[in-house]
Amino acid sequence: MKSSMLRLSAKLNKGFTLIEVMLALAIFSIAGIALLSAADNNFRNLSHLENKILANWIASNQLVEISLDQTWPPKNNKTGMVEMASREWFWVQKVFKTADKNMRAVEIEVRLLEDEKLALTSVTTYVSKNAKKNP
Repeated sequence: MKSSMLRLSAKLNKGFTLIEVMLALAIFSIAGIALLSAADNNFRNLSHLENKILANWIASNQLVEISLDQTWPPKNNKTGMVEMASREWFWVQKVFKTADKNMRAVEIEVRLLEDEKLALTSVTTYVSKNAKKNP
């Protein structure tokens, strides 16, 4: 009876094998890498969203300036630079003819780099000639 108890006791105190420990470490490593990847994606998306929001504010500010200006918008493109959130932002104003001679479409595109091909945002409004009075 003592020998069977010693065998039972030896089986209970055996612990983890090296393979079991290595498997557990591999599982935790994979989970850690997946967590880091998710955090990295979240940070990148948050940064892009912040840039888009700031670019929309800049475009909206430029459209407000156009609506407050009393002159008819020119046909040529205007460009400018604005500083917001400790960064320089570049905007381009494009004016397009419409089917109505008394209206023009005004589009504002905002970029972080002046020579960047794709704009972060693009906002369009329409301006009526009757609403604008030349001084």
